Amino acid sequence: MHRSRTGGTAGAACALVLAVLGTAPAVPASAPAPGGPRIRWGPCPERPVPDAMRCGTIGVPLDPARPAKGTITVAVAKIPATGPRGKRLGSLLLNFGGPGAPGIAGLAADSKTFAELGEHYDLVAFDPRGVGHSEPVSCGGSLETDAEAGQDAASQLAALRAVAKRCELSSGPVLPYVGTVNVSRDMDLIRQALGDRKLNYLGFSYGTRLGAVYAAQFPHKTGRMVLDGVDTLTEPLTQQALVSAQGQQHALDDFLSWCAHRTGCVYGTNTRTAREEVNDLVARLDAEPLVGQDGSYFTGQDVVGSIAGALYSTRMWPALANGLALVERDGNPLGLLQLGGPTEPSAAGTDPGTGPGTDPGTGPGTDPGTGTHALVPADNAQAALTAVNCADDPDRSADKAGPAAVEKEIAALRAQFREASEIFGPWQLMTVLSCYGRPAGTDFVRKIDDPGAPRMLLVGTRGDPATPYRWTEETAKRLGSAVVLDHKGAGHTGYGSSPCVQAYVNGFLTDGRLPSGTRSCPAAGE
Repeated sequence: MHRSRTGGTAGAACALVLAVLGTAPAVPASAPAPGGPRIRWGPCPERPVPDAMRCGTIGVPLDPARPAKGTITVAVAKIPATGPRGKRLGSLLLNFGGPGAPGIAGLAADSKTFAELGEHYDLVAFDPRGVGHSEPVSCGGSLETDAEAGQDAASQLAALRAVAKRCELSSGPVLPYVGTVNVSRDMDLIRQALGDRKLNYLGFSYGTRLGAVYAAQFPHKTGRMVLDGVDTLTEPLTQQALVSAQGQQHALDDFLSWCAHRTGCVYGTNTRTAREEVNDLVARLDAEPLVGQDGSYFTGQDVVGSIAGALYSTRMWPALANGLALVERDGNPLGLLQLGGPTEPSAAGTDPGTGPGTDPGTGPGTDPGTGTHALVPADNAQAALTAVNCADDPDRSADKAGPAAVEKEIAALRAQFREASEIFGPWQLMTVLSCYGRPAGTDFVRKIDDPGAPRMLLVGTRGDPATPYRWTEETAKRLGSAVVLDHKGAGHTGYGSSPCVQAYVNGFLTDGRLPSGTRSCPAAGE
């Protein structure tokens, strides 16, 4: 996400909006129930962290349906509320996205963004099971298939099955029990351990799926809930990939329009030809990659990855424009390399590739509560992302079909994806078989339908490259109790970039103020 200022009109509009909203009573916190779940507090696994931040672990059932199978530990962090005791409202649980992004690192990096909320709430985050310092999963270092595998369909599918088996062997007993449904159950145990009668929650991107699942499983334990950058609950992975390609292309078109009005844009002032030139750049470097002094290659797909990452935040658009100019004019990929690839950015607008949504790290961290050092596998972020998405998806029709049928299906999809976007379509198509060879996931997420949770706030951004606005409207209908805030801006999610969005969100979470119907916030500068 990006940070910027809106004009005086937008600020006045936000003030007017907050003045006319209704008020809901707060639900105070209480002490943890005797004999209930407990958090064991100790040193934090991330450095540096805010001075007041505390970390710990909570034991949760490996298999919530069969507690006798034993327990695992989930890492938790908390920053105590800073305001007067009489204004405190208990805990606010945050999830910064993913799946695969560690919450403890996110809270350590982003605490200042939530300073106003932190006056009223203890800010709490956690590494979901399988992620970061909570029994991290791995695929033995990489999800890449064997380079020696044949290029025919049967060989490629066999290679995917081998990757799935490698993930199973490298992850230990937790792998079959990752997934949003079980993480949601862990969240309720965290709520109990914190002594909160109801769960107050702010989730971004994948965190919106997690919040929706919690509301469906525990509607009467759901407190004030805000979902920003809303994920789909209903679409299968193939449709998600297609919609994502469309959303990324829309965001790229927005960027090229912005660039066309900027002095020195390498693509000039014609946005139609600018799109064609970007497509040509990708095709050209796929055919003839740039070769570095160390022998490394920079391909067209590397260009696509850098562009996709930069589209998450309009703060990164100037760097993207400069990087494209450098590679087009001088054949120098340095500017694009510095942008990194697409990851889950932090709520404060941390650039993809540098923030808490990136790989949790390869070096030693301190296991909270024990003080011992534990390694987070280098491939944990990608391994967990795939594992959770597959655990949430029940469709394994490709596994039941033969190689010829799968090859035919992919060939049929190729034209559809390329029509969605010349560069992002093929890139997204590669994810369609990401769950091949893995057990079928739950259908719980797909079946969520008006669970009876309290009214909540959903924020959708019109120019979001990762979670298209249509998903906000669709998920609002599935939840049945949601108010939609229509953010007219660009970038992934709205809280960190729009003072108007932030005013709505903070107003609801601190005072229970929630409008009726759909409301809107302008784009930056309008």
